[in-house]
Amino acid sequence: MQWQFSNDAPIYTQLIQQVKVGIVTGAFPPGERLPSVRDLATEAGVNPNTMQRALAELERDGLVYSQRTAGRFVTEDNTMINQAKRSLAERHVKTFLEAMLRLGFQRDEIITLITQELGEEEADHASA
Repeated sequence: MQWQFSNDAPIYTQLIQQVKVGIVTGAFPPGERLPSVRDLATEAGVNPNTMQRALAELERDGLVYSQRTAGRFVTEDNTMINQAKRSLAERHVKTFLEAMLRLGFQRDEIITLITQELGEEEADHASA
């Protein structure tokens, strides 16, 4: 998994989001055992305590669960995974819309831009 961090949010919240993305995209498939806290922390280049905090939060949210001696696993509850996917998408849409409104775009202009971009993307995929 590719880990990327910015200065605009605490590292542990960014870890939570990135692991969620890994879960909803299938990088961490349902039912799969997650690497150990230490291994994930080393891979991400963060303190193991920070990774532990992020995974504990994901466990409270129900996206991962612990088995005493076997480690942490991704939930097999597809409804829970789809809810997390929807939540991530809504956050991205909200951020996008706030940025477009700050730029001075009106609702209809935003819809037109999105429609045009989707049309260009479909055309690119059709010609590929």
